[in-house]
Amino acid sequence: MAQLGHNDASFLRLLMMLLLFGIWFLSNNNNISSVEAKNAYATMMYVGTSRDYEFYIAIRVMLKSLARLKVDADLVVIASIDVHNRWVRALEEEDNAKVVRVENLDNPYKHQDNFDKRFQLSLNKLYAWSLVEYDRVVMLDADNLFLQKTDELFQCGQFCAIFINPCVFHTGLFVLQPSTAVFEDMVNELQNGRENPDGADQGFIASYFPDLLDKPMFHPTLNGSKLDGTYRLPLGYQMDASYYYLKLRWSIPCGPNSVITFPGAPWLKPWYWWSWPVLPLGLQWHEQRRKTLGYGAEMAVILIQSTVYLGILITTRLTRPSLSKLCYRRSDKSIGMMQNSLKLLALWSILAAYLTPFFIIPQTIHPILGWLLYLFGTFALCSIAINAFLLPMLPVLVPWFGIAGALMVMAFPWYSDGVVRALFVFGYAFCVAPILWAAMVRIMAGLQVSLEREGFMPRLGESSPPSWLNKLY
Repeated sequence: MAQLGHNDASFLRLLMMLLLFGIWFLSNNNNISSVEAKNAYATMMYVGTSRDYEFYIAIRVMLKSLARLKVDADLVVIASIDVHNRWVRALEEEDNAKVVRVENLDNPYKHQDNFDKRFQLSLNKLYAWSLVEYDRVVMLDADNLFLQKTDELFQCGQFCAIFINPCVFHTGLFVLQPSTAVFEDMVNELQNGRENPDGADQGFIASYFPDLLDKPMFHPTLNGSKLDGTYRLPLGYQMDASYYYLKLRWSIPCGPNSVITFPGAPWLKPWYWWSWPVLPLGLQWHEQRRKTLGYGAEMAVILIQSTVYLGILITTRLTRPSLSKLCYRRSDKSIGMMQNSLKLLALWSILAAYLTPFFIIPQTIHPILGWLLYLFGTFALCSIAINAFLLPMLPVLVPWFGIAGALMVMAFPWYSDGVVRALFVFGYAFCVAPILWAAMVRIMAGLQVSLEREGFMPRLGESSPPSWLNKLY
């Protein structure tokens, strides 16, 4: 009996300890939830445009730059179900991102007069509100460049965004608290045709939160607690690159200079090789890519193109063919038509020599390598026109030297501000324009002289020109 009483007492003590632990757990449940709550940096990806690969690369660079900053949050990609599986595997396995596959939201505004087809699937951004496993989400566009860690944004309220436009906040970066109710209400508003000025995510979200301009400015709390409500974010969390291009330096005192965004012309996004030195900040984006993702995907194409251009140079120097020798004149009437046709062909070949390399170079290669390959390619293709039509070399290459000079003028690093830089560029163009015109006149004159030589276009039935004349060609 004594032994039984001792066991009963031990059991009662154990039961009491479990009861006390249960009371402690319930009383501290809110604190435990706040510690275990997760946050995420999220972006979206969809396909169906000519720029899918460029945005895939941009998203990967942004994710790797966030990982490099050791952010305390998950990296999430909201990807439509038609995104290539190979890209999804790369995001998951190489970038340690969580990919959430979603159905494309139908865009009811696609028939508006001002609708841009590039944004037909941009309403997929609304899926950010469905990520209810996270307490806060920072939703991002692919054209953001992070300069420093921004985890304090997770302290913001239910919705926070930045006014880079004086009157309309920008949806390239905003903070939200996921909510199934909000997401379902947004989808319902889509179906009901809520007013949307641009037919894209920007116009819809701005109309859904119309009073943000009157809300207080967000300032991180010292104890790290999360705020409730809606807030405006300081401009330093999404600095428009246009400010830099005006000053050629950052001068934004209101808030941390943490994130650069590139909301300008779509074909001057920083990942395109030609964006630098037209827009100087493109080099900073590519420096981020060099340190994180690298350029292995494009190097094979670069090596192949370089080999082809080298082969063209060697071939044209060794053979020096002349297309004009393949033509014969039948009458005085037909010779004028033939000469005009050859002139037109020569001009088109020169134009093609300057345009073709631009379109076949991988668009997301490093700008310095891209411009070097462009100059090499144009030089090689110009040699075809020079040797085929026996044109003077220097006039044909005047645009080549002009482009190289323009790159050096734009890349000059010691301009005091963007206005001075623009004036130098315009001044350079003004000085070079007469030289280009003189080169064009010289090309036409040289082509006319070559075509009028008897050795180029012998009359049918006449004897061939002397052998000593053929040696000139």
